[in-house]
Amino acid sequence: MKTDQPLTLLGGLTPAQFMQRHWHKKPLLVRQAIPGFAPPVLRTQLLALAGQEGVESRLIQHQETGWTLRHGPFARRALPTLQTPRWTLLVQGVDLHDDAVHALMQQFRFVPEARLDDLMISYATDGGGVGPHFDSYDVFLLQAHGKRRWRIGRQKNLHLQEGVPLKILTDFVPEQEYVLEPGDMLYLPPRWAHDGIAEGECMTYSIGFRSPERDEMARELLLRLTDEDEEDDGKHPVIYRDPEQEAVSQPGAIPAALQEFAREALQRALAQPLALERALGEYMTEPKPNVWFEPGEPGGMMEAVALDRRTRMMYDAKHIFINGESYRASGKDAALMRRLADARALAPADLAKASDEALELLASWCEAGWAHAR
Repeated sequence: MKTDQPLTLLGGLTPAQFMQRHWHKKPLLVRQAIPGFAPPVLRTQLLALAGQEGVESRLIQHQETGWTLRHGPFARRALPTLQTPRWTLLVQGVDLHDDAVHALMQQFRFVPEARLDDLMISYATDGGGVGPHFDSYDVFLLQAHGKRRWRIGRQKNLHLQEGVPLKILTDFVPEQEYVLEPGDMLYLPPRWAHDGIAEGECMTYSIGFRSPERDEMARELLLRLTDEDEEDDGKHPVIYRDPEQEAVSQPGAIPAALQEFAREALQRALAQPLALERALGEYMTEPKPNVWFEPGEPGGMMEAVALDRRTRMMYDAKHIFINGESYRASGKDAALMRRLADARALAPADLAKASDEALELLASWCEAGWAHAR
């Protein structure tokens, strides 16, 4: 994607201008970000999707008795009637299940793939919403059907209501208010409080971004780093030994030698060449738990290739990462794989330049269902 080309999606800003002026800084309202937008997933399709196993969905209702939250899957008869006001159905990761929704997400790839998370669809009847709240990540709110009134503000008091199954702010102070119609879009940086209320039946598409928590990332990376130690191959593990340990009168105290053993274990893992880079790439491309791939036919013709919509593929200076696996790459093959990660497809002219090893690897990905031959 050209970062210096003005986009209607961003209200005439170039991606470079948007990232510099708004990303992580301040909201942006774009009227008719996608002119004449026709939602690729209709209400009936969304309700059917919410009834499937492996699809994350939630039903939120706000009635006189208060807020309720239920998790799917939902049979159609388990949902309120369309005439019942103030209920919302949230279906997460719709891009994993629909090619057109996945294609819509590709318009936001001026942000690194490592940050792009998923597209959630919110269906609401009149008065429906999830209450005033804030997110810890960036989000684009694209109105797909009907109208939704948004109130937003830079919230100082982040205290949440108690005894409520949702993270609803106790004292929401809105600063701006907009009514979005189909094709309109609102960008919000992290921690900008917002409250969206449906005016009649409506659907909103939320394009969200990954913001890994530091502690979570540390845990995941450490788990992967422990697999990088070539000396510990599982057959001859390095085990803590203490032949000089003396008898103790305070058995509850952790020995200093054991603490040093633990410190050296971490230092050794971090000292492995490119270990951290490899662990990070594998972590960022790991498919979500509810993602699975349908194996392709082995030995098929491969004139062109395209990544499956569920595949996550990235790269760094030394590696190619795909669906939690890593490969060392250099030269022409590395350039080819980087093109695939960026464009998510390779044309016949691209494959004509590929080595036998690269073609064999691509064929294995097609057999695994990670990519598809064309």
